[in-house]
Amino acid sequence: MAFLIFNAISILLVVLFTSSNADFNQYYYPLWGLNHLTVNPQGTEVQLLMDKSSGAGFRSKLEYGSGLFHIRMKIPEKKTGGIVTCFYLTSAPDYQNPGNHFELDYEFLGTNGTVQTNVYDNDGGHREQSFKLWFNPSQDFHTYEILWNPHQIVFYVDKIPIREFNNNKVRGVDYPSRPMHIEASLWNANWAGVVDWSQAPFIAHYQDFNFNACPAQSNTVSQCSSDRYFWNKQKELNAVQKRLMQQYRKLYMSYDYCSKRATRKPEGGFRDGLKKVGKSICIRNDKLSSLLRFQRDWRALRGI
Repeated sequence: MAFLIFNAISILLVVLFTSSNADFNQYYYPLWGLNHLTVNPQGTEVQLLMDKSSGAGFRSKLEYGSGLFHIRMKIPEKKTGGIVTCFYLTSAPDYQNPGNHFELDYEFLGTNGTVQTNVYDNDGGHREQSFKLWFNPSQDFHTYEILWNPHQIVFYVDKIPIREFNNNKVRGVDYPSRPMHIEASLWNANWAGVVDWSQAPFIAHYQDFNFNACPAQSNTVSQCSSDRYFWNKQKELNAVQKRLMQQYRKLYMSYDYCSKRATRKPEGGFRDGLKKVGKSICIRNDKLSSLLRFQRDWRALRGI
């Protein structure tokens, strides 16, 4: 009976997290920089402000064991380096040194349109893959999405897959096995460049707080691995998605930790997305035919 009640509660929570008009205050709360965080009266948009005194951040109220997580985000429009605009999942506890932990990151480094993805695999991370996006992320809202299920992790931008990290535990590579919560923040870091404080304050905007996820009821994720959750049924990208990811990585990826022996991780010998394809953002003379092919695949993916 207890098992049946647990399943019913889990399914109900998943249904709740798919609401199309999710209120920030229902699923998230401010974490730090409280006087630099503003929620509109409807709970449909959050603004984070960064100045010399502080940035700000928020987090989900619950921990999760799998899901399809997303946010719509618009980064600060004033040009500068050093400002980091984030959306990520993490197993790290609040207000403590995280130590070795699991984390899946989107981090905008400055405001020039470069987004860095990173995977912390029960360690200190350093699996950076960066992309110079094909749009200006400060001029409008765009969707940043992370699929995490028992089979793979996929990073999507506006539904386009740009990176995957597969479950290779059978080969001795760790894979997220502890619950993670959602965080978003705006802060500054020396390694992200020099901040032009004459342009302050810097303001990041967040919308669309709904997501599909399995709330974790303990310190494990095993209860969230069932195929009854639709996001767990995806074991790999389909053929169209794979071609799109290959094209977008070839055209827009500006850095890949797998490209150098010194920065490569143990999974470097296994398939981590399409790491060996397109380490440069340079477009060759035959770009037109390539663009036509991935535009065709993009339309097929979006059902256009």
